[in-house]
Amino acid sequence: MRRWNGWGDDGTSMELGEGARAMLAQRLGPGLPGQDASRDAILAQVPPSRLPGAHAAIQTDAGLRFSMALGESFADWIRKRFGALPPVPDGVAFPESSEQVRELLALAQANNWMVIPFAGGTSVAGHLDCPISARPILSINLGRLNRLLHLDTQSQLATFGAGTPGPQVEAQLRAHGYTLGHFPQSFEYSTVGGWVVTRSSGQQSLRYGRIEQLFAGGHMETPVGTLTLPTLPAASAGPDLRELVLGSEGRFGILTEATVRVTPLPEHESFHAIFLPDWDAAEAAVRTLVQRKLPLSMLRLSNGIETQTNLSLAGHTLLIGWLERYLALRGCRDDKCMLMLGVTGDRRSAPQALREARRTLSAFGAVYIGTAMGSKWLSNRFKGPYLRNTLWDQGYSADTIETAVDWPNVKPLMLAMEQAARDVFAQYGERVHAFTHLSHLYPQGSSIYSQFVWATAAGGFAANFERWQKLKAAVAATIAAHGGTVSHQHGVGRDHAAHLADEKGPLGMDTLAQLCRHFDPKKIMNPGKLLQDEGPWAS
Repeated sequence: MRRWNGWGDDGTSMELGEGARAMLAQRLGPGLPGQDASRDAILAQVPPSRLPGAHAAIQTDAGLRFSMALGESFADWIRKRFGALPPVPDGVAFPESSEQVRELLALAQANNWMVIPFAGGTSVAGHLDCPISARPILSINLGRLNRLLHLDTQSQLATFGAGTPGPQVEAQLRAHGYTLGHFPQSFEYSTVGGWVVTRSSGQQSLRYGRIEQLFAGGHMETPVGTLTLPTLPAASAGPDLRELVLGSEGRFGILTEATVRVTPLPEHESFHAIFLPDWDAAEAAVRTLVQRKLPLSMLRLSNGIETQTNLSLAGHTLLIGWLERYLALRGCRDDKCMLMLGVTGDRRSAPQALREARRTLSAFGAVYIGTAMGSKWLSNRFKGPYLRNTLWDQGYSADTIETAVDWPNVKPLMLAMEQAARDVFAQYGERVHAFTHLSHLYPQGSSIYSQFVWATAAGGFAANFERWQKLKAAVAATIAAHGGTVSHQHGVGRDHAAHLADEKGPLGMDTLAQLCRHFDPKKIMNPGKLLQDEGPWAS
């Protein structure tokens, strides 16, 4: 069963070994485990629905409404943990077709209700927040739009209901010998429609592409009509209207069907661990690989602090100790960086790609370890978010902030993001454990994915919310100062909306506002996301 106040299935966990707990205590001091609020106590605060009896398809149960009110951002997390109830939808509907979505939008339009689309509930950027408003709020849950509708094997196109979660996407394609190859860390629960409207990126984007390369067309229901996007291999017919759906975050309408470009299942796939002496050598190595455009599926480079952290989390003290000694003999010591390299393809080209990658990396002092650590990574590839549950139980909080920037600014921005976090917590006389990896690399530049762990503060929701707000603001300002994007893969939502103007500029923001007015003249669609046209809910 899915946890109501944490990540994932309640039967799955990630344990912290003795070495990891010691590392946290050394870097951060003792944790402060708190007393979580009970679900019953939170549900007792849920106000009566303003939509009782409004329509047979709309459910108003308090527990259901609460479950649609929050995603997985840190603010959502501590609201659930401390029992700080946010505004919740007044009703929830479960359409089973595009036509039913269109009918619900017409009903909301006629009655001036707000509408918030909901699918996997995995947003870490505040996409699902309900504003404080006198207008009733309807959550439209797309979970029943969850199947493969059509597969064109000649064109390698597959059409899915937008609410189809990752495991069902892959299972339904695998039955026909195909894969989409889109594996974000939220894969267990996130959906194909959610990937499209937040411009998601999967762990093997180097081979399969980001979702904008995979999205071929579809149907979006808007308050003013249906936007149908035909599938074309290429076109010179003016601006590409698919861009209106990609990254739209529910502001213009609800994507109900997505047609995506699929690939035959690969004959070979393997993941390999490689260590490099320090960050400068490691960054130069992966930049060389990606600019050579070798047919690899993944490059995931951890900086020195993340490498140390991952080795501590691995357990197996004797084996890790042997590995550390061997790496030191080969020139990879305290500043070493771990690279996880994915090779995916046919039986002939995959070994060739690996040999060429290893040859290229050897010029930078790389030490090849083999596939044992890669296989372990593969088996745990979607378990990273579960670590937040374990950290919380130990008295620690965690969050991630990600961006992308051109190569000259990758190292300066990575260091500045980590330092900005340290400076924020120093104001409270506290420490933060900050570490980073590059997980999506391009010839032009790279994503930067930084993680932060700190001791949970005394003082309940307010104290922890304040620290998190300062952390987000400081790191976002640092990203903007270095020319980075407000988000590479998580989207804008409410959490990043305040910083979007730094990237888009006045004319760009006005263009987005005009599009919102065009598709949603009564301003019913997911207000406060992308644009700050609704204030945040009270803290």
